[in-house]
Amino acid sequence: MNPEASAARQVPCPSCGEPSLFAPGNRWRPFCSARCAGVDLGAWASEEFRVAAAPSDEPDSGREDLRH
Repeated sequence: MNPEASAARQVPCPSCGEPSLFAPGNRWRPFCSARCAGVDLGAWASEEFRVAAAPSDEPDSGREDLRH
């Protein structure tokens, strides 16, 4: 018996909710497929998903003027 197969567990895919194998054999883990991984990446890229942060005291802190 393959030790990886016995230790593997199923988790819900964060994108579609279907069962996904959470093991090194699943190239897209924790997602169930390349499609679901791409959907998640697209949501981050379009800023549908965001990480909360405290507002800055300075209006453009951390940004450099790239115009020279």
